[in-house]
Amino acid sequence: MNMFCYQCQETARNKGCDVKGVCGKTPEVARLQDLLIYTVKGIAEVVVKGKFDVKEINSVNHTVFNGLFMTITNANFDDEAFVKAIRDLLSMRDELRSKAADHQWHDAAVFTVASREDMLAKAAHVGVLATENEDIRSLRELITYGLKGMAAYAHHALNLGFENPDIYAFAYEALAGLLDDSLTADQLVALTLKTGEFGVAAMALLDEANTSKYGHPELTEVNIGVRNNPAILITGHDLTDLEQLLEQTKGTGVDVYTHSEMLPAHYYPAFKKYDHLAGNYGNAWWKQLEEFESFRGPILFTTNCIVPPRKEEIKARIFTTGAAGFPGCEHISADEQGNKDFSAIIKMARSLPAPAEIETGTIVGGFAHEQVFALADKVVEAIKAGAIKKFFVMAGCDGRMKSREYYTEFARSLPQDTVILTAGCAKYKYNKLDLGDIGGIPRILDAGQCNDSYSLALIALKLKEVFGLEDVNDLPIAYNIAWYEQKAVIVLLALLYLGVKNIHLGPTLPGFLSPNVAQVLIDNFGIAGIGTVEDDIALFMGA
Repeated sequence: MNMFCYQCQETARNKGCDVKGVCGKTPEVARLQDLLIYTVKGIAEVVVKGKFDVKEINSVNHTVFNGLFMTITNANFDDEAFVKAIRDLLSMRDELRSKAADHQWHDAAVFTVASREDMLAKAAHVGVLATENEDIRSLRELITYGLKGMAAYAHHALNLGFENPDIYAFAYEALAGLLDDSLTADQLVALTLKTGEFGVAAMALLDEANTSKYGHPELTEVNIGVRNNPAILITGHDLTDLEQLLEQTKGTGVDVYTHSEMLPAHYYPAFKKYDHLAGNYGNAWWKQLEEFESFRGPILFTTNCIVPPRKEEIKARIFTTGAAGFPGCEHISADEQGNKDFSAIIKMARSLPAPAEIETGTIVGGFAHEQVFALADKVVEAIKAGAIKKFFVMAGCDGRMKSREYYTEFARSLPQDTVILTAGCAKYKYNKLDLGDIGGIPRILDAGQCNDSYSLALIALKLKEVFGLEDVNDLPIAYNIAWYEQKAVIVLLALLYLGVKNIHLGPTLPGFLSPNVAQVLIDNFGIAGIGTVEDDIALFMGA
């Protein structure tokens, strides 16, 4: 086969892409991603066996985590970017190894490649299917995808000057463990839950970084119409990039619109001072092919989620930065101080027409943990009075599959005495529905990006405390989560570590779960798939 990848929800036949990625990545990019992951495992072995202090190898830590982030679904399609990343990582690996005592090293810690062709040839032997035992492979990939999601969160926090050495140390421990053939399935299950533990740590770190710099999100109405000015569309997840773009566009006559997972930026107090942050344009990531055409101005990808553009005119308007990349699109790198020059994007915007209007009105969000805590008395009163019977956590990702219409219908069909807690782009399946409120509490409480799923955990733990419960699973909260890529995987592992059970995951269970591993999750944590809207609501409501 040309490649093998099954890390995302849309993987072919829910078994694996083996000709070309459904996401659009080529077999060459898929193989280079496999080799990059193999390389960081080798670095991890050197760090662990060499007993390196992670505090003293920060450049390695940052490069490894950026490399993991690059391999997330829809983040980077540029084969040359992967070739360079692999070369950089191999150089770091070899320098570290030269400083370590002699050990019996795994091949991942010593292999050499001289050219791109060598990389592709090597990659053919070290990808996912190199682990023959299906259950061991499944657990190894579950951990790997969790680490990718964890790296994404840590990357965003680092951009704001926040990092936690313990997260780096655990990542090396886990990555090195993935090379250890002596680890049993039970040991890998334990490592999976430990990945969830450090996933919580990474999400807490990012929450601290975002709120320390930009303030706590607050109830906000966001415009979804347009103004008659030239504009830049910013998408992805990185708030630092947004801040720099807004600073550089002040006084230029150029508006900035958020797209998809950048929507929650409007909820932060620090961004409200920018009058030219005009609103949110469009919907979830997968609709970008048509929405980028009507936007008419330049688009900046700060992270995933890129859909390969079909038209050269649109491709010419796309810029990437950070871990994102697409061949033929201009990539903007940071200097040593983390500053980026967005002048080329601004210049292009001023030469292009204003966005075409695709909708009007406003949407409401900003219900991260502090905003919900501010409403705690009202929420508790509504629960005690029976006005709110149940909360539904419907966090996660949106995607292209028609089966995801289930989530729109599910939200629309929920009883009027229920409230949706959401984070991530899954909200675009229902955040423009008029579901009303309960005593002034909106029935859709949007906590923010997938990065902000930590807020939902804090809200649940706060309610557990308020009601004096011993088990978070005794709360009137049901979990019906949509997933697509690896940041959703670390959110899932984080919830499992926190003891949350009976999570329903859809629209399909991950293709990377072997039958036996899936059964472990079902038996120990009550993980389940989705059924029909009617049956699932009846199940959740206890009918």
